[in-house]
Amino acid sequence: MKNDFSAFSYYMPTKIIFGNDKLSTINQYIGNRKTLLVTSNGAIKRGLIERVNSFTPHIISIITEIASHPEINDLKSIYHKQLQHLDYELILAIGGGSVLDSAKCFAVKGKEKSFKPIENLIRGINQNKAELSVTPVISIPTTAGTGSELTPWGTVWDNDIKKKHSIYLPNLFNEVAIYDPQLTLSVPESITLQTGLDTLSHALESIWNKNASPITENYAIQAIQLIIEYLPKLQRHLTNISYREKIMRACMLAGLAFSNTKTAIAHAMSYYITAHKKIPHGLACSFTLPMIVKAAEKKMEIYSLLQQALGNNAYDNLCCFFQSLGIKTHYQDYGLEISDLDQIQSTLNNNDRALNSIIEFQDLNWNPS
Repeated sequence: MKNDFSAFSYYMPTKIIFGNDKLSTINQYIGNRKTLLVTSNGAIKRGLIERVNSFTPHIISIITEIASHPEINDLKSIYHKQLQHLDYELILAIGGGSVLDSAKCFAVKGKEKSFKPIENLIRGINQNKAELSVTPVISIPTTAGTGSELTPWGTVWDNDIKKKHSIYLPNLFNEVAIYDPQLTLSVPESITLQTGLDTLSHALESIWNKNASPITENYAIQAIQLIIEYLPKLQRHLTNISYREKIMRACMLAGLAFSNTKTAIAHAMSYYITAHKKIPHGLACSFTLPMIVKAAEKKMEIYSLLQQALGNNAYDNLCCFFQSLGIKTHYQDYGLEISDLDQIQSTLNNNDRALNSIIEFQDLNWNPS
């Protein structure tokens, strides 16, 4: 059953800056603060570090070793090698979701300079969170999909046990999120599609969500409409700045939606798929969406919202959208077997993302005729 919308709340403390060439404005948001730049090796190849240094004189150290799907042991190694004795007042994160999530980890500080409070927070080990402080973060996403720049949580992986962790504190919202569509022009087709589908999942997941409100639903519907119209166009014209701007706007809108709802069952299922089948996150959390939309047909209040976003034939329209992108939507196409479905279901017990979801695992038909 949907929430009673006679009472709801919405919170977004992050300042949003949107527009082409907004990277050049970063110094006015940095001020005079000693700044740690967190990015990836890709930023070196694209000349982003040189550009950032030309716009601000306040970068005191640079981390470029952030890999896709940040792993807890790698973050610990970076911290001990570069950050344990570094005095920084601000973090500037430029990159995809892995970079932005890693920056949140490095933003957390305990009473003593150690990675232990960060690790405890990541692993969910009890500690006095009142003793933790958060260094302000400015995020500049270079892909249009993560949404991390507008949420108070991040994803960290433990490859030893094939498990995904979330780092979360209420004050881990970024201070500023700067969206510069020009920074996404060099993103290749595969990543463009994966991150665009992640955005679609964020938006749809915030609709079949127990935490939804009129505000989040409005943002989600706008995001879905933009993705459905412009992601296929962008796939065919990767250097079209107008299409890039539309998809980045969709990413922002989806972030504004799921920042207050969290994600739901598609994301909850995706973590097993990524950890055990090595399917990239954007695909793992999105290929199940048509199946979930089909299940939503029996929940009319939700389905009416999906029709606003996807059209009257929501399920068929979404299937056609995936087909237009060349994206498969059957679990066997991703190396999954019936035994994996049982394993996926077992991971949903007490999973907060799954508990957010109005659509449940038993509602899903994995083998439609």
